[in-house]
Amino acid sequence: MNFGLIIIGDEILSGRRVDKHLAKSIELLAARGIGVAYADYVGDDPARITALIQKALASGDIVFSFGGIGATPDDYTRQCAAVATGKSLTLHPQAKRLIEERMRDVAQEQGQPFEPAREDNLHRLQMGFFPQGCDIIPNPYNKIPGFSCNGALTPHGQGRVHFVPGFPVMAWPMVGWVLENQCSPYFNRQPNIEMAIIVMGTMEATLTPLMQALERDFPVKVFSLPSVDHPTYGKHIELGVKGSPDIAPQAFAALKLGLAKLGTQNGPETVRK
Repeated sequence: MNFGLIIIGDEILSGRRVDKHLAKSIELLAARGIGVAYADYVGDDPARITALIQKALASGDIVFSFGGIGATPDDYTRQCAAVATGKSLTLHPQAKRLIEERMRDVAQEQGQPFEPAREDNLHRLQMGFFPQGCDIIPNPYNKIPGFSCNGALTPHGQGRVHFVPGFPVMAWPMVGWVLENQCSPYFNRQPNIEMAIIVMGTMEATLTPLMQALERDFPVKVFSLPSVDHPTYGKHIELGVKGSPDIAPQAFAALKLGLAKLGTQNGPETVRK
């Protein structure tokens, strides 16, 4: 199962805010032995948002979408999800109850009566309008829920997109809830490890046949990270393998044997989980 991200907002692409969702998602998934397969960034453009949601729903992947589910004029995600799923936006009954609970709590905190028919309170209910048939995602911060939608069953499987707010204080616990309550069958209880070595003074083209041989002979992913101005190693390549704890050491031993045959100058080795 691949896990992807959609990160929405003009403020991210303009630099007014720095995205924190990618790094946190990597952390949340890695804690469960999962990796982020891809991340798509998009501004507040309904056509582009809709296209990304359609792509996610058709992918067979599990995708987390951050941002744009509020009720202000620049929040388009709920409407785009409706177009992408071909479903109408309807007020989810459980979302309605939770939003009204939140409004009641706020009124009580402010010492005011709760007036559900007041214009601003009716507007807040817009945040509970989701594509018909979606499930809600509880929000432990302020009760305003997110939602999850399934795509059609395709040869790639059935994609599922989980929509959460752009605010990290809300979004990250909601992503954690989805992972624990809906994604546990995909947890890797024996996470992959990375084993790498610094190779100095060698061109990537020289190492390519060795990398191809390793991926042919072992069920691992080989990676090459060049650097041109490291203060200690100068121009070098961090060459490594990523795979299960049972297989990665075997592939890494073969990698080092191949480097020895090439006569490369090597630096330190690292192991990362």
